[in-house]
Amino acid sequence: MAQERTGVATLGGNPITLIGPELKVGDIAPDFRINKDLVTEAGLSDYAGKVKLISVVPSLDTDVCDAQTRRFNEEAAKLGDNVVVLTVSVDLPFAQSRFCSVAGIDKVETLTDYKHRSFGEAYGVLIKELQLEMRSIFIIDADDTIRYVEYLSEMTDHPNYEAAISALKQLV
Repeated sequence: MAQERTGVATLGGNPITLIGPELKVGDIAPDFRINKDLVTEAGLSDYAGKVKLISVVPSLDTDVCDAQTRRFNEEAAKLGDNVVVLTVSVDLPFAQSRFCSVAGIDKVETLTDYKHRSFGEAYGVLIKELQLEMRSIFIIDADDTIRYVEYLSEMTDHPNYEAAISALKQLV
């Protein structure tokens, strides 16, 4: 049975339970199986040799998630070919695709954990009560070592964009 963490996160001030471990800087990034679309899956090895910024959002159809994805899309254009920016949610692939086309998101790759919840459990962001994923940021170097982690304690808060971008630029 997966580890459950309580007392670490809220939604609108109400406690929620996160499933999975709390990862820390210096940990080796766990592998995962996640979907690019309804049938095509990906894992950490698909991004081997690249610096990875993984932006986790509960749903692209909310204001903070929209802003977070747009911000990292803008930054991704400035980072070069050795960096991949991934946005992970449990939104269906159709919703992710629609969001990206409407919002002009073209530098961020969206991945969905709707089928297996493998990413959410491996990275400790799966919300037990909602089966969504908690807002968080992970920066993983080209050797798959975690170099930056931000787990937000309140789902509706914005991440620290400047700290994440600064940590990412140190790796490129």
